[in-house]
Amino acid sequence: MALILFDYDGVLADTLDDLIQSGQEACSQLGVNHLVTKDDLNNLELMSFSSYGRACEVPEHLVDEFVKICLSYFAEMKSPPAIFPGLSSVIRQLSVDHEIAVVTTNSSQNVNAFLARHGLDGLIHAVYGVDSPGSKVQKIAMARDRLLENREQEPVFMVGDSLSDVLAAKEASVTSIAVTWGHQSLENLLRGHPDYVVSSPQDLIGMIEQ
Repeated sequence: MALILFDYDGVLADTLDDLIQSGQEACSQLGVNHLVTKDDLNNLELMSFSSYGRACEVPEHLVDEFVKICLSYFAEMKSPPAIFPGLSSVIRQLSVDHEIAVVTTNSSQNVNAFLARHGLDGLIHAVYGVDSPGSKVQKIAMARDRLLENREQEPVFMVGDSLSDVLAAKEASVTSIAVTWGHQSLENLLRGHPDYVVSSPQDLIGMIEQ
């Protein structure tokens, strides 16, 4: 049995357009003259809403407000984001023999609404969001300590779509799996030297269960 930790935005949830729109709305509300594009996300060294705000030229004293506006945008959506094609069945298959959790810079509330909408809430053992204390590295450690208590020898995988996901996995001494369907380019992901790279959700099964 393995512990599989999924990032949320760009890995489970297809949120690129929503992230760009939320960032643009936040900039407009804060009076920041910046045209938000995919590059603002692709070029982030650290994938977080605060780093996103700085990439959008938001002054430091307004970054926290930028984060609040973006998170509120997602919380107020009429329906949660779409899940990437094929991931629902992959998660269902993996959940039979493995523990699954989500580690994200989005809010636990938004993630839980997404999981419920797609019928996956009963398959995910924990969600560590921006409302949980600590860095992504610390959240990976918390998930491992809680969900693999007395089973430290079991493998742990961090599935992410950003350079910072790969680096966090390495710092936490877990196996990094970079996915190419997310918000950052393959070129950017490879800068972190991930342990594995997968181009489709179905590839995760063979990678984890090999």
